Amino acid sequence: MHFTSEQRLDDGVLEREFTLGEIPGTLWTPGSASAPVPLILMAHNNGLPKAQPRLVARARLSAASGYAVASIDAAGCGDRPRSAADEQARADLRRAMQAGERVDEIFESFVGPLVEKAVPDWRTTLDALLELPEIGGPVGYSGWTALGIRLAVVEPRIAAAGFFAGGYVPQAQREEARQVTVPLLLLLQWDDEGNPRQRALDLFDAFGSKEKTLHANLGGHLGTPWFEREDGDRFFGRHLK
Repeated sequence: MHFTSEQRLDDGVLEREFTLGEIPGTLWTPGSASAPVPLILMAHNNGLPKAQPRLVARARLSAASGYAVASIDAAGCGDRPRSAADEQARADLRRAMQAGERVDEIFESFVGPLVEKAVPDWRTTLDALLELPEIGGPVGYSGWTALGIRLAVVEPRIAAAGFFAGGYVPQAQREEARQVTVPLLLLLQWDDEGNPRQRALDLFDAFGSKEKTLHANLGGHLGTPWFEREDGDRFFGRHLK
């Protein structure tokens, strides 16, 4: 892992950019910590970039609360190279959703492979992060539901997970949800135009976790209340600290 830049932010959080082979990432750590701190892996939905403002805001809040937070552009995500087929599938998905058409087939062909390609990069990054002296675990995951389900199944170091939406999740991950047993928090926007409510409720029911919590709020996809970010840190506080 090679750190390429660092800056101390107004809230005292240290923000560092890094590369790990072809993987670019960002690590946020608390302004002051006397001992190694827990780690939260934070991913944005469907391959959006690690620099997405809402993700950065969540990461900074969690770091200021005493966590190390890391985000990467995994294969096919953010600014990483994409194939012409991936770009066409992304455009077809956006068009179909805007037109109110069924998107299941397009979604499977695009997001399913994206998840499979992203998981190895996240596991490689986790290996490197846990070698840093300032990070001691345990490890949490926050964000993109489909990726988080796959990671929670294959990565035993993840101790708790917070997922967003969940209406559109590839069939493979919907089936894997039964194997997810870590404590989890699912955030649902009741009027989310891009994530069918009943599918999200069915997914929540399918999770195998004995401790699982559903927070539902009125509003569309981008309307998640700010207090849910603070509640998310309290959720991780129960399981990572």
